[in-house]
Amino acid sequence: MKKKLFAFVVLACSLLIAELPALAHHSFSAVFDDKKPIKLTGTVTKLEWQNPHTWFYMDVRDDSGKATNWGMEMGRPNLLIRSGWSRNSMKMGDLVTIEGFRARDGSNNGNAQIVILTNTGQRLFAASSLPQPAESPKR
Repeated sequence: MKKKLFAFVVLACSLLIAELPALAHHSFSAVFDDKKPIKLTGTVTKLEWQNPHTWFYMDVRDDSGKATNWGMEMGRPNLLIRSGWSRNSMKMGDLVTIEGFRARDGSNNGNAQIVILTNTGQRLFAASSLPQPAESPKR
């Protein structure tokens, strides 16, 4: 009987631990404001390629040259890969421009919709939880 109880407790704990990443997930509108679009250019300082969201950090300089570090959320790594990313698409020190939305709490965080890699000009969808923005019509 004790072996069955022990096995049950171990199984229950394993299931709870496996569920922790899902608890960290959130809806877009709970954290970001789609009425506060942002467009920022800065130098990548850190990249966290992990589930449930990939994050990167960038130093954005104002007109006086003062740098402010911004955290940018993107989608899950497998969604990024399906959108054309690789782990080597963006590296620390790269200059990037993002189009996205600011955090509701006013912090220096945002949700990236589009990341433009300055060194190649490549425009990559960031697998945000909002629908992919439509491309502007070609004329």
